[in-house]
Amino acid sequence: MATYNKFQDFSEQLIRGVHDWDAHTFKVALTNTAPVATQTTWNTTDHPAPAAANGYTAGGTATTISISETTGTTTVQGTQVVFTATAGGIGPFRYAILYNDTATSPADAAVAWWDYGSSITLADTETFTVKFNNTTPGTILTLV
Repeated sequence: MATYNKFQDFSEQLIRGVHDWDAHTFKVALTNTAPVATQTTWNTTDHPAPAAANGYTAGGTATTISISETTGTTTVQGTQVVFTATAGGIGPFRYAILYNDTATSPADAAVAWWDYGSSITLADTETFTVKFNNTTPGTILTLV
């Protein structure tokens, strides 16, 4: 199971209203370069993604966000994201990054990443599924 890691600036971004969970687009991107907890944004210059080909879209793939609140506890969930390799494969990658593709200040605000422990390369027709909290929809975060 992948290890969850929060970007440090994400908590301040929440308080400052950077993320509109109902209106913004949140994406999952793949990289083989280790993220740094202190970064505030996600970009492919510092953390190259697999080539935008063979089933991988530049910038990653969107997840559908849902929010629920029960007795003062708010849960943010995201649907699974599936990457399917075609005509040559995808990878290598080790990390799945969740970021806000709509945010402008900072642009592409970094939320969290999951470390899969070692590099992965998908061969033609193989799939890789990112499930938050190992379910779909899965919990991305809970505020108590």
